[in-house]
Amino acid sequence: MSSHGDPIPMTSRKGGPLKGEALVPGDKSISHRSLILGAMAVGETRISGLLEGDDVLDTGRAMEAFGAEVINHGGGEWSVHGVGVGGFSEPDQVIDCGNSGTGVRLIMGAVATSDMTVTFTGDASLNSRPMGRVTDPLALFGTQSVGRTGGRLPMTLVGAAAPVPVRYVVPVPSAQVKSAVLLAGLNAPGQTVVIEQEATRDHTERMLVGFGAELTVEETDEGRVITLTGQPELQPQTIAVPRDPSSAAFPVCAALLSEGSDVLVPNIGLNPTRAGLFYTLQEMGADLTFENMREEGGEPVADLRARYSPDMKGIEVPPARAASMIDEYPVLSVVAAFAEGQTVMRGVKELRVKESDRIDAMAQGLRAAGVEVDEGEDWWIVTGRGFGHVPGGVTVESRLDHRIAMSFMVMGLATEAPMTVDDGGPITTSFPIFEPLMTGLGAAILRANR
Repeated sequence: MSSHGDPIPMTSRKGGPLKGEALVPGDKSISHRSLILGAMAVGETRISGLLEGDDVLDTGRAMEAFGAEVINHGGGEWSVHGVGVGGFSEPDQVIDCGNSGTGVRLIMGAVATSDMTVTFTGDASLNSRPMGRVTDPLALFGTQSVGRTGGRLPMTLVGAAAPVPVRYVVPVPSAQVKSAVLLAGLNAPGQTVVIEQEATRDHTERMLVGFGAELTVEETDEGRVITLTGQPELQPQTIAVPRDPSSAAFPVCAALLSEGSDVLVPNIGLNPTRAGLFYTLQEMGADLTFENMREEGGEPVADLRARYSPDMKGIEVPPARAASMIDEYPVLSVVAAFAEGQTVMRGVKELRVKESDRIDAMAQGLRAAGVEVDEGEDWWIVTGRGFGHVPGGVTVESRLDHRIAMSFMVMGLATEAPMTVDDGGPITTSFPIFEPLMTGLGAAILRANR
């Protein structure tokens, strides 16, 4: 069942070519951080292009609960009147983060070093996900947490009344963990140091510097060392949110798989810690080009053009690239099903603890659709059948996971028989305009109960 009501079955089938511009929503990662850092600055932050999906809206409501003023001016234009670092008020209600693992983990970090008690919850999917990876390093600041068995929500955090700075080596690549520690470090005295042995998306570092924090990044033998000086006065900003590369993945991959397609996806963020999917697709032989490359708001952006690519080949994706495309492996596995040969994906155990176990969810659905998949704890291999040879014709479970639902909707545009997901409702958490955008390009995607 969808977290927002009754299940919404959705079906996709092979149809005509996809043509036109795909104006995907604003970047989800940057949208979350814009609201949180805006709430921790002193004064008014203006945001344009904010993703207005459920996940981000839940973060906005949380910032209001902590005392910031969040105003929707319409058309993706928002403003946040912040309360400053250390200025949050204790909320008088439980903070419901819906489906968003990013939202809850970043907010936990932002409040961990404030003297207050906060209870967090979410939907069934979020409440099944482990939070220990964040609460363990936050405990080093002096924060206490009590949750359900296995470190799961609902969970109550007791912020550190007298926080101390920490030095923390991130044990597995995770931008959420890194960001939570850095946000907690804002209200701790002295220098908080985070060391990551493998680079993850760096929006938090870039945006902290933009808001006026004293932060340095150094590449050393120990890894990527990020040093933040605590208790700054963050300055409000004007932020133009680029379009989300993770959302762009779906119309891009749909165009590669649909005969005769030519789709332009403008103004996509190409931060090097986020763009791994597009380079992987090019290595597979995809007709995918970057046009009008430029920089906006400190982030590289470009217009992506994707054309039908029936001659793609399976490759071994470099494990070092995993962190830059971790959310895109589900839809990559769909493309791999239509390529020739094996696509090997390693170093991807993070997929096991997303909104669902994404390796298992995609493997089960792909196998049901007639595709061979091998998997291990930290790897999976999809053996492609080539264009015109993927049967489809099954109903698969979305498991309350927006990316699983969208990936199988893309798949159905090229399988011999239609594909159905049992519940497409979770798509609204990250891509609320997915259906009209895709059908506007010419995709045959329908709600099954219509």
